[in-house]
Amino acid sequence: MNRSSWLWSISALVYAFLYVPLIIVVVYSFNDSRLNAEWVGFTLNWYRVLFNDEQMIRAAVNSLTIAVVSGLVATALGTMAGIAIHRYKPKLLPFMVITPVAMPEILLGVSLLLFFIQVMNLTLGMLSIIIAHITFCIGFVAIVVRARLAGMDESIFEAARDLGATPWQTFKLVTFPLIMPGVIAGALMSFTLSIDDFVITFFTVGVGVSTLPLQIYSMIKIAVTPEVNAVSTLLMLLTLTTIIIASKFAPDTLRGAMK
Repeated sequence: MNRSSWLWSISALVYAFLYVPLIIVVVYSFNDSRLNAEWVGFTLNWYRVLFNDEQMIRAAVNSLTIAVVSGLVATALGTMAGIAIHRYKPKLLPFMVITPVAMPEILLGVSLLLFFIQVMNLTLGMLSIIIAHITFCIGFVAIVVRARLAGMDESIFEAARDLGATPWQTFKLVTFPLIMPGVIAGALMSFTLSIDDFVITFFTVGVGVSTLPLQIYSMIKIAVTPEVNAVSTLLMLLTLTTIIIASKFAPDTLRGAMK
């Protein structure tokens, strides 16, 4: 077997390791068996059970609320941070923005927990989760917006200033329309990261509040039923759809942000 065949074989094994478990989760969400140990037959009953589960619906509403609010705030702050980093090149701001992205989630979660309790004296709940999600989402938006700006010709903005445009007019009529694909991609990334997050949410959640990842975790501690597979399938579909939309808006920006 030549080198090319070895590379293709290893690549196929790696992708199989990544995607076969996801396929199994999707397939077994249609399994007509509560034990979920073997395939019995096809059914949509577990999706009906899922949509009649009040706790799961409440957790889904909480997750969507947190993701939308934190995504919008993180997009606004991250866009401003990305513009500031590109235009003014401050020394401290890039470090402050990138640190939550590079920091291990468990360390960030513990740090935020101690900050909320010992410094802010804040009761853990929806507000603490939203603040935590905004904190780690800002960096992703800033990276995408900065990458979008880096690929632009600076003469465009200089021409706007030469024609008498004020800084606000330049931003409103030139800068913002040009970076809009990056802003939308950053917003979608923030939404996806927020709705899927477990570790940081686990440390900053309060009593009586649950999100989809936390609800799934509490269910699998008892048994992995097809209902867990069903909600995981829907969550996976939502995440993949959001990522695909984000990549359509700014494919070059997302590739640049990952470098």
